[in-house]
Amino acid sequence: MADVTRIDIDGSEVDMDAGQRLLYRGELFTGEVEERLGDALVSLDSYVAGVQHGRSREWYKDGTLRSEATAREGRPAGVSREWHANGTLAAEVVFAEDGPTVLSDRRWDEEGRPTKNWRKSEE
Repeated sequence: MADVTRIDIDGSEVDMDAGQRLLYRGELFTGEVEERLGDALVSLDSYVAGVQHGRSREWYKDGTLRSEATAREGRPAGVSREWHANGTLAAEVVFAEDGPTVLSDRRWDEEGRPTKNWRKSEE
């Protein structure tokens, strides 16, 4: 298996083109893009040919997982989850696999109590 290229989003050789695609050293980037706050990794996203595609994760500065999602050709797909800083699940949104259509949206407060439970009706 080939090594995955990982770059820092704040690096001097990182740019965006007119189509909002990610460039590294002037070329469309394929690999992982990280963002750090000091020594802490706070986000890690996968890109293919300059477009977000694959797994996306964010962490709080203390290392607690903040969110995880999947993108397909720059659009959300599948299940997206967010957590409160205390580690309690905050949101779970399910997207259609072929685009940004939301199929369900569930949310919880910091104590784990449901605050929203929405599901797309089947018409």
